Amino acid sequence: MNANELLILARGPILGLALAVLAFGVLLRFFEILSLGRKIDLSPARALTPGSGWRTLFHRSLPPVGMTARAPATYFGGYVFHIGLFVTVFLFVPHIEFLRGAFGLSWPGLPTPIVDGGALASMVAMLTLLTSRLSDPVKRFISGFGDYLAWGLSFLPLLTGYLAVHHLLTDYSLMLALHILSVELLLIALPFTKLFHAFGLFLARWYNGDIFGRKGVAS
Repeated sequence: MNANELLILARGPILGLALAVLAFGVLLRFFEILSLGRKIDLSPARALTPGSGWRTLFHRSLPPVGMTARAPATYFGGYVFHIGLFVTVFLFVPHIEFLRGAFGLSWPGLPTPIVDGGALASMVAMLTLLTSRLSDPVKRFISGFGDYLAWGLSFLPLLTGYLAVHHLLTDYSLMLALHILSVELLLIALPFTKLFHAFGLFLARWYNGDIFGRKGVAS
């Protein structure tokens, strides 16, 4: 199989399979979570807490007071990675064109140099976070295979995409095919690994804020 044949395969049946597995997996995980139900709280609410779930969702997205000074690599690296990833995935014109062709959705993109900067910033932040995890005895102790798998699955699309755009290391068609395949691997693994937090964290934070608010506990 040559590079062009691999690219056609990656853009066609494998992409369809990856999207199907992603959709099925995400729906399955949400069904599992929601089917657990919520125990009936027989105690009266401590206070009226309208919006406590939404407040928690917002507050938990901000670093706790003083933690940026105590763990700058974790917090600043995390923010830089996620912001850079958002810029790279959703504001790169070729990605927007793909979404427009596949789902009919489109919006203005950013110039390629800005997206380049976002991709590079994300990769540097990821390498910083990995170094921090490996060098800190506590982080290293609590890290398992799933953590490193999630890191690798997230890093590969950024790296291969950057190499493809800049025609580095190998033939463009081959690198583009590798980039698409790495994204498809990420999509397939996302519902069944720690990467599911991309969908589940909003529900979890809202739920915690709502239930703790009812109990009169700050969250």
